[in-house]
Amino acid sequence: MKRKLSIIALLLAFAVLFTACGQKQPAQPAGESNGPAKEQILQYATDGEPAGLDPHKVPAAASIRIYGKIYNSLVDMDENGEFQPELAESWEQPDDVTYIFKLKQGVRFHNGREMTADDVKYSFERILNPDTAAVGRSYFSKVQSVEAVDKYTVKFSLSDPYAPFMAYMTSVYASIVPKEAVEEKGNLMQTACGTGPFMLKEWIPDNHVTLVKNPSYFMEGQPKLDGIVFHIMPDESSRLAALRTGKVHITKLSPQSIPLVKDNKDINIISYQSNEYSYLGFNMTIEPFNNKKVRQAISLAVNRPEIAQTIYGGNAVVSGPVPPSLKKWSIDAESTEMYQYNIEKAKQLLAEAGYPNGFETVITAGLYDDIRDTAQLLQKQLEAIGIKATIQNLESGQYVDAWKNKNHQMMAGRNGSGSDPDRALGFFFSTKGSANVWGYSNPEFDALTEEAKITVDETKRLELYKKAQEILIDDSPNLFIISPMDYYFTRTELKGFNPDTFNTEDFENVVIE
Repeated sequence: MKRKLSIIALLLAFAVLFTACGQKQPAQPAGESNGPAKEQILQYATDGEPAGLDPHKVPAAASIRIYGKIYNSLVDMDENGEFQPELAESWEQPDDVTYIFKLKQGVRFHNGREMTADDVKYSFERILNPDTAAVGRSYFSKVQSVEAVDKYTVKFSLSDPYAPFMAYMTSVYASIVPKEAVEEKGNLMQTACGTGPFMLKEWIPDNHVTLVKNPSYFMEGQPKLDGIVFHIMPDESSRLAALRTGKVHITKLSPQSIPLVKDNKDINIISYQSNEYSYLGFNMTIEPFNNKKVRQAISLAVNRPEIAQTIYGGNAVVSGPVPPSLKKWSIDAESTEMYQYNIEKAKQLLAEAGYPNGFETVITAGLYDDIRDTAQLLQKQLEAIGIKATIQNLESGQYVDAWKNKNHQMMAGRNGSGSDPDRALGFFFSTKGSANVWGYSNPEFDALTEEAKITVDETKRLELYKKAQEILIDDSPNLFIISPMDYYFTRTELKGFNPDTFNTEDFENVVIE
C-alpha cells in the first residue's frame, strides 16, 4: 500500500532530502582507464524502501543494505570467520573481562571531524541506554563500563566473561556515530554521518537512495566506485527487467529467476549459502498462540521440504533456530519431533487445545517476494488442520512497526543469525532479548543461553546451545523453516564483487568495466 503524500513529502521529493551531516558533496570523479572514462556509479535494484537509517535502531534488511556502507564498527570479520581490524587497528584482552582497543588515527566522520575514543564511548553508551531502544542492546548486556583511556584508546569492562563479545563488535548494530549528528535531529533515522566508504547524498521516498564516495575514507584506494544508487523496486520482475536492459548492475533475485537468465551472456549469477532462515512467528501474548499445543500443531502441519522445493526450487535447506551455515553450532532440526509432517497428530493437538475445528487468524508478511510466497503456501498447508489464515502484506516500515509493537498474530519473515549462536538464540528468544517480539519466556532456556554466554570452553558451550535449541523447537515460539541459498544477479561489467556468508555486500573493491 503506497503511503499518502503529504505537502511536506511533495516538497521534499523535489529536493535533496537527507544529507550526510550537511557536508557539501564533492564532484564525482570519473573512473580511471586508458580509454574513455567509465562512470563508476553502481546502479542497484533493491527490493525494499529503507525503514530508517539509524544503525542502532533499525533492523530492516532494506535499511542495513544502505547504512552498512555509511558506518563502520571497531572490528570486521572475514570470510573465514576471523576478526579483522576496522576502526580499531589492534586490540588486547588482558583478562577475561577486559578488552582494550587501539583506534586508527586520522579517521574522519563525513562531517570532517576526527573520530576519537570519546565517539566510541558515546556510541556504546547510546546503545546501552534503554531510552534508545537499540536493536543490539542485549548484545552488550555484560558491558559494565566503556572508558576513553586516551584519545585513541578505549577500554571495555565486562561483568563476566562473555564469549560472543568480539563477534558482536563486528555487527553493524555496533556502528560508531558522532554525538553531534544524533543531537542535531534527535536520531539518525533520516540523516547519516559515519566514517564509512560512502556518504548519503539523497533519499527520495519510494524512488531511490543515492550514496557518494567518501573522498577521505581511511582505507587507502577505497572505494573504487564514485557512488551507489539504490533503485527501490519491490517487484522482482521489474528488477529483472532493469538488469536485463542494463539500467542496473546488480540485484538480488529468487532462484526462480535463474532459468530466465541462464543463457544471457551479459548476466552473472553469484550464489552463497546464507546465514538467514525463514520463520513463522507467533504472538504468544494472545490466544490461541499462548497455547503450546496450538503452536506445536502448526509446526506439525508445516511441510518444510515442500516450501524449500516450491518457493526456492530446492535451493534451500531445512533450518533450525541456528541455520546450517553456522556449521558446528547448528543441530539436526529435521530429526526432531516437531519437524515431522503429521497432519493427524496436528489435528489431535488442536483438539486437545480446545480448537477441534481450527480457527481464523492473520499471517503478516514482509515485503520480500519469497516471504510473501511462503505465506501463501503456509496458508494452504494450514487449511489441512482447519486453520483459515488471511494474509496481510505490509511494506518494510509497516512490517518493522508491527514486529516491534507485537501488532501481529502470526508473522512470516526472515532473520539473520549473525556469526555467533547467541544472536540466533539469546537475541531473539531470551526473556530480555532485544529482538524477542514474541512474548516468549522460558527460564530453562534463559539459564542455558546465559551460561553459554559466559562459557569460554567451546565443547561445553556447544552442549549448552544444543539443549537450548531443542527446548526452542519444542516450545515453538517461532517455526524455523528453511535457510536459502542467496543469489546476486550482476551485469558482467561489474567486477570485484565476492559475497560470502559473513560479508554479503562489500563494494569497496568493486569496479565497473
